[in-house]
Amino acid sequence: MSLRGRFNKDQLRNSILDAVVRCSERCLYQSAKWAAELANSLPPESNNPSFETDTDSSMRDADPAIAPNPIISSNPDPEEARLEALELPQYLLAKTFFDCREFARCAAVFLGPTTASLPSKSPKGKAKTSFPGGFSPSNNGLPALSQRSLFLALYAKYMAGEKRKDEESEMILGPADVGANINKELVGLSKLLEGWFADRTAKGLEGSNQGWLEYLYGMVLRGSKTQSESKRWLIKSIHLTPFNWGAWTELAELLSSKEELPEILKELPQNVMTLVFHIYARQELYQSSPTDHQSLSEVQKIFPGSEFLQTQRALLYYHAKDYDEAESEFSKLLTSSPHRLDSLDHYSNALYVMANRPKLAFLAQVATATDKFRPETCCVVGNYYSLKSEHEKAIMYFRRALTLDRNSLSAWTLMGHEYVELKNTHAAIESYRRAVDVNRKDYRAWYSLGQAYEVLEMHFYALFYFQRASSLRPQDPKMWQAIGQCYDRIDRPMQSIKVYKRALTAGTHYENSTSSFGSGSTTEPPSGVLDPEILYQIALMYEKLDQTTEAASYMELTVAQEDGPMAEDEDGRLNEDPRVEGTGVTMTTSRARMWLARWESTRGHLAKAMELANELCQDGAEVEEAKALIRDLGARMETESSSRGTP
Repeated sequence: MSLRGRFNKDQLRNSILDAVVRCSERCLYQSAKWAAELANSLPPESNNPSFETDTDSSMRDADPAIAPNPIISSNPDPEEARLEALELPQYLLAKTFFDCREFARCAAVFLGPTTASLPSKSPKGKAKTSFPGGFSPSNNGLPALSQRSLFLALYAKYMAGEKRKDEESEMILGPADVGANINKELVGLSKLLEGWFADRTAKGLEGSNQGWLEYLYGMVLRGSKTQSESKRWLIKSIHLTPFNWGAWTELAELLSSKEELPEILKELPQNVMTLVFHIYARQELYQSSPTDHQSLSEVQKIFPGSEFLQTQRALLYYHAKDYDEAESEFSKLLTSSPHRLDSLDHYSNALYVMANRPKLAFLAQVATATDKFRPETCCVVGNYYSLKSEHEKAIMYFRRALTLDRNSLSAWTLMGHEYVELKNTHAAIESYRRAVDVNRKDYRAWYSLGQAYEVLEMHFYALFYFQRASSLRPQDPKMWQAIGQCYDRIDRPMQSIKVYKRALTAGTHYENSTSSFGSGSTTEPPSGVLDPEILYQIALMYEKLDQTTEAASYMELTVAQEDGPMAEDEDGRLNEDPRVEGTGVTMTTSRARMWLARWESTRGHLAKAMELANELCQDGAEVEEAKALIRDLGARMETESSSRGTP
């Protein structure tokens, strides 16, 4: 999708600033912060009264009565405005309680101590609850409040449940930690909100809904695993409050695959926020294409100073495994905003894969100086210790990250990697399982689970997890290669061949390969060539099927990758393509050349076998075996020569 037509930047700025105020009023701090950063990234306009000149400034200093008009959160609905004015003292009290993280106390200001407690224990046949502040109850069992106050009360109730859930959690991966704690307020909140919306519809007031309670209902339904209904209510909220970023992120969490995204986009408003969401959702689904970068550039023309959008570009490069470009974007972000910790865990992952220890050490120092107790900081420091091979210390920091945020996907996955390094496969598997519970779209956790089960030689389990990973990342040859290896180990060579061929066609060039669990340096192969390792494995599978001619053709194709792909010249003859370099001699191509040399020897083509063996002696990896083969071939050729000379 793309932006069409012109829009008023002043109007856009005012809409975003209004969203900042309204999100702050409802204690949606992350959404308020996001909107404020976005508004600040808009370029200043010379005719914009928000940006005063020196003359304006001097006039204001001379006369304090002259000042820019602040944004005032006024409600256009007269009834809502009347209720907000009546509730102002109670609202301000409730908001201060929320700001002090006294969530149950905040909810009790408007709902009373009975309704604010666990809803499942509501008594039957008893007198109606008396609400504080003189608020009279409505037909749905809630006090007659403005939508602002009702949202704050119910949201505080939701946060009280989240806080209680964290308090009841056991030690990370301890004997009693089963990861099954739930927010016990969800059922009661769902009933209250359902009744409120039904009451509004019955009274014909649905058209004056503001969208905030729809957002809360969508969150509650997502927590209750009612995915389709959650999507519907979040989309309703987005149409009413398009600059509430929290609703967009909740909707992105509900997308299980990239195929769902186009269908969702049809139901969303066609504005700049939908385009931002499209870029964000693609990135969260680990997708990256030139079209995504083009769309991102289009949005950055509107918000040229947006650090959020710059972070999205860095993450697009990161998911495409273009670590150099990702590191460059993250480095610019760190220079311009050294105290911004958002997504620094991904930056540390990129530096870890690149084995850039000095920069990773510097990043750890910057993050620690800013905030020691942020999950991102703990992941950065954990990666630093992991790169130093101090795996116990790394695990300690990843555990600390999870203590701060049990839903930290990076921490669960990275801790699994560390347990693998310590040969604690069962703890690694549990870590990866918890990562999958946090985000079932994370192909890396599924892939790591497959690798962990391979270590335990449980190949059918490994096959299942590799298949899940490939369904999320179908264009990644590494996923299909892992499936092919599993089929080989369970003795299904035909299926293995099919999957390996799928790996060859998965992309225009094979991606850089890391070690089993993401450690070690990587080398990027030339684009335009086929993966010699996959070709070699296909050849071995054909050999298992006793189809040696087919095996030989794939071995020859493996060796051919040293010089790069072939291209037709003007006369229609195949020659090496000078525009694309090959892989050069590798361990795999040397093994393929040795296989061909032995195969030619068994066929009696001694001269061809001798030529291949001599090539191995010059720059191959199988030198000793090649020398032994040369001696054997030399003896056979001498025997044949002497036998021909015998009368």
